Amino acid sequence: MDILKLAEQNQQAAWEILEDTRIIPAWERIGATVNIIGSLKSGLLMKSRDIDMHIYTDHLNIIESFSVMQELAERLPLKEIQYINGINTEEECIEWHARYEDKEGNTWKFDMIHIRRGSKYDGTVERVTDAIINQLTPEIRQTILQIKYDVPEGVFIPGIEIYHAVFTGGVKTYEELEQWRKTNPLTNSLDWLP
Repeated sequence: MDILKLAEQNQQAAWEILEDTRIIPAWERIGATVNIIGSLKSGLLMKSRDIDMHIYTDHLNIIESFSVMQELAERLPLKEIQYINGINTEEECIEWHARYEDKEGNTWKFDMIHIRRGSKYDGTVERVTDAIINQLTPEIRQTILQIKYDVPEGVFIPGIEIYHAVFTGGVKTYEELEQWRKTNPLTNSLDWLP
């Protein structure tokens, strides 16, 4: 299996899905700024077909947020939508998680986190993503993609934990990752930078 080729195919498919679904313009309709973050932005998308977005507006309006999701649900083949109201939490956000089926029958997950502009975590994940991109070498990229590929089906490990293990712990394989996570848990991913 050519890991780099597979990652490139996944990246291309994700960008095409974003274009086809017009999710970003749907959010922009309510005055939002949409940032692509995580593995799609960093080029580290592997088996887990997740498209992560941070969506910023000056105020969190539940009706507006629901109106975007209603529009998406009406015109896209969404299989499931999860809503989490975190407006009155430290994160000041509304989380939307939606499952989408593409033309080939693959399931993708859209993580759309609607955040109040200027809140405590405004830009935090974007800074982490940019730091990861800036530290990536071809060798580190290959290592991360291989570990992500080797994670067994049904096992979920957040990408940030893999990045932490590779950048901080020098982890090179999935087996080493398992050992690293036992003794070096990433307790707050929002405080870590590579």
